Amino acid sequence: MTQLDLTHRTDLPEALRFLSGDYPRDGWMGHPHFARSIQNWLGAHHSFRQMGDVLASKTQRYLNRDTETDTYINGLAYYGDLLIRNLHGHHTWEDRSYFPELAAADHRFERGQDLLESDHVELDALLDRITIRSNRAIQLQTLDPKQVYETAAPLEHDFETLKKFLNRHLSDEADLVVPILLHHKMRA
Repeated sequence: MTQLDLTHRTDLPEALRFLSGDYPRDGWMGHPHFARSIQNWLGAHHSFRQMGDVLASKTQRYLNRDTETDTYINGLAYYGDLLIRNLHGHHTWEDRSYFPELAAADHRFERGQDLLESDHVELDALLDRITIRSNRAIQLQTLDPKQVYETAAPLEHDFETLKKFLNRHLSDEADLVVPILLHHKMRA
């Protein structure tokens, strides 16, 4: 049995791969209906993964004492804000606009929509935890810089979890969405 929650899922469930055989991932970019908008959407996914990697790396370097506290906090504030704001905006747009459009084009997407929206809820909870811990670290830089290090340790775990979540969710999302877009000539 396949686990459907993001924490345990290792692949997109087979029942949701209804067009993947006709539109394999390695053929997407060469497909005549692969539009710039699809490329941009996948590009946003790539940038989310990169920012997650940057935050995890910066936190690890700080915990290894390879980075000064001020440098770490500046990077945490900049990249953390950028990632969280953009992820929330991206997922809100998908849930309110993009996914309903896909479900209207292909009713089979509705099962996938439920899965992806459930992922968004799980990701939002993690992003909220990261926001609280990051804000605490940023405030501690001024109030008690020695405590920043203790706050960074749980953030390291959160960023590693975020990387895993993003890799699984964004991969599954693309595997479900792009074949529908190509099949129905959407966004072309």
